[in-house]
Amino acid sequence: MTEKLLTPDELEAALRAIGAERYHNRHPFHRMLHGGKLDRGQIQAWALNRYYYQSQIPIKDASLIARMPSAELRRAWRSRLVDHDGDGVAPGGIERWLKLAEGVGLDRAYVESSEGILPTTRFAVDAYVNFVRERSVLEAVASSLTEMFSPGIIAERVEGMLRGYPFITMDTLAYFKPRLSQAPRDADFALAYVKTEARTREQQETVLAALRFKCGVLWAQLDGLYLAYVEPRLVPPGAFVPVQQGIGR
Repeated sequence: MTEKLLTPDELEAALRAIGAERYHNRHPFHRMLHGGKLDRGQIQAWALNRYYYQSQIPIKDASLIARMPSAELRRAWRSRLVDHDGDGVAPGGIERWLKLAEGVGLDRAYVESSEGILPTTRFAVDAYVNFVRERSVLEAVASSLTEMFSPGIIAERVEGMLRGYPFITMDTLAYFKPRLSQAPRDADFALAYVKTEARTREQQETVLAALRFKCGVLWAQLDGLYLAYVEPRLVPPGAFVPVQQGIGR
């Protein structure tokens, strides 16, 4: 028997339930990060690997814009490129993340090179970029809906890191302040789009699957960090090796 079509509100509730179960704020690595339980080297590893994810966001968004069927939709999505790449005057999210990486003691050129990132990071992020490039516009938009859950984790992260790590300042964490307004704006737009455009139960199921996939991308990145830098500390060949463990904690 075919399942009944969800109402827009039921679809939203199902999406939010996925976040409650699968969003990466539940991961042990994140709990340690926010709880002041990591050392400087582990935070450096997080900042380095997360940079690769940040750097690929405008690339995946540009590929999505190229496939969007209307000028209205393309204009609405274009703000995401400016948010991350900047506008040539004000810095964007990528530049602010580089400042964060420098603030925790990493070399800027090394971070930008992506030479030291974990294979898990590269595979997960590249899979996300390919997903957005290859799947339907509806699925690609739905995969961005992890932004519905990010404002809460951002506030928790800033408070926890300032409290837990004396070498981290508000300037170090400047990346996050604009995201407190950008992420809800983007999530509201994407949510309205999928609630309108997912007109069949099959389309609704693809929307839900896309969000599960994206939560898995974020979770896998933290799995890699935990296994390499927390327990059992199996750093893959060629990946970043912290020089000074335990400083400033």
